[in-house]
Amino acid sequence: MVQEETDAKERVLLCVNALLKKKAKDMTILNVKAISSFTDYFVICSGSSDRQVQALADAIKENMKKSGILPLGIEGASIGKWILMDYNDVIVHIFFEPTREFYDIERLWPDVPRMDMADDNLELTALNPGM
Repeated sequence: MVQEETDAKERVLLCVNALLKKKAKDMTILNVKAISSFTDYFVICSGSSDRQVQALADAIKENMKKSGILPLGIEGASIGKWILMDYNDVIVHIFFEPTREFYDIERLWPDVPRMDMADDNLELTALNPGM
């Protein structure tokens, strides 16, 4: 396995586990590396309020910073309807539930490997095969 691929998967796990601790809803991981020139993974989830959306973003930022990983950019954090966090090979989309339903961005990549998380998951230790 290529070192970069391992690092990307580790970054996905760091993001996902931070989100799980803050009770993110309807989480999906998309492996877009075969069709994307700008990232390998999308992590998409929802929060039930703008405050929860912001808390989810803060949890990721804190968890990644502990591992020495800083974002390339964060957009939408002050409003809390759709926060995009760019960690180069992992991009996280955190939506307020109605905003996610409206944009339905998962439909843009229907044929990529996908991993859906149950809302009651407490921790993710590895990605599914093919991810």
